[in-house]
Amino acid sequence: MKLTINQLDKDDRPREKMMRQGAGALSNAELLAILIGSGTKDENAVNLMQRILADCQGDLARLSRMGLTELSRYKGMGPAKSLTVMAALELGRRRALQGRGEQPTIGCSEDVYEVCLPLLRDLPTEEVWVLLLSPAARLIHRSRVSQGGIDHALADVRTILREAIVHYATQIVLVHNHPSGNNRPSPADCRLTEEVRRAAELMHIRLMDHVIICDGSYYSFSDDGKL
Repeated sequence: MKLTINQLDKDDRPREKMMRQGAGALSNAELLAILIGSGTKDENAVNLMQRILADCQGDLARLSRMGLTELSRYKGMGPAKSLTVMAALELGRRRALQGRGEQPTIGCSEDVYEVCLPLLRDLPTEEVWVLLLSPAARLIHRSRVSQGGIDHALADVRTILREAIVHYATQIVLVHNHPSGNNRPSPADCRLTEEVRRAAELMHIRLMDHVIICDGSYYSFSDDGKL
């Protein structure tokens, strides 16, 4: 017989445990259980979230890629609870984006990866972003210039350069993700890089790099000698 949250020992109830020991003492399932508040007559909130996390191999990044429809299929979730979980994960993503401050210096591909990984790592489809830099390579602004499908996103060169001009950027970095996990550039990626490089030169803007982001790895056109 499965116990409800109120039938658990007080030491095992997520809210009481958090009050006594702090959030760091709770498992991911326990933290998520606090968010959804209740489970079903067959399983409590902790058991429900343990089951969902098990389907994600315990990976919060995979959980964050689940949409409303997918989460709501679990008995005991529904749209309200699913949206609560999605909102919490989005807040965590935004918190990670603020971790390095608003205007970091972009000196190499690793800097690009660290700045953009929280932005792109959990997306189920490709997005193309442009980092707009000052002459001293300080980040002025970042703009999403394209959203696409699972394996490609079409970006318009004019849109990219317009963002640079509007924000008075003298250097730019193209960044996009590969949800497949394969960080190697496609022929379309190579064409876009060359088109942007040539067009930017006419405007006296330097294309510093084009970085392809995957969760745990990245590819840099500059590091590979292609820029």
